[in-house]
Amino acid sequence: MKKILLIGGGGHCKSVIDVIEQEGRFEIAGIVDKPKLLGSKVLGYPIIGNDSDLSNLVKKYQYALITVGQIRSPSLRVKLFNLANEAGFILPSIISPNAYVSQHTSIGNGVVIMHNALVSANAVIGDNCIINSKVLIEHDCQIFDHCHISTNATINGGVVVESGCFVGSGSITKESITIQKNSFIKAGSLVV
Repeated sequence: MKKILLIGGGGHCKSVIDVIEQEGRFEIAGIVDKPKLLGSKVLGYPIIGNDSDLSNLVKKYQYALITVGQIRSPSLRVKLFNLANEAGFILPSIISPNAYVSQHTSIGNGVVIMHNALVSANAVIGDNCIINSKVLIEHDCQIFDHCHISTNATINGGVVVESGCFVGSGSITKESITIQKNSFIKAGSLVV
């Protein structure tokens, strides 16, 4: 089984670990986090380095995934994604076996699609996105790079979510609208 390195060891990392274990395509080699956490574990997986070690770790591990969450700003996820790319890692997409993703969908690099998410036909998801648990992304949607669509959000048909957006838990969008770059949509919002 291919080994993968996880970059970021917080709460979102724990959820991603569960998806990786369920998907069964990768074996988790270890986690990259803050230097002071070196040697500690997250759900049994060791923290084996920090951001400055990526250029050395890529010599041992081909695959990596950004497992830092995103709420207020995408800046840390963007920075880590760029660092991992520059180091030479391959950033695969991880899809829960409990999610449904149409075969007529395009998914970028480093995307995580969590349990019970549904991604419908002709949707396009950019790089480094989090499609969280129970999200519904309907037909013809475009989710640009570095977005987090949070738990139980509904993105209706034809919606464009520009890069860096956070769409909070339980939010619902009207169809065929555009959510502007780096928008922060509060949980439970109706976006028209």
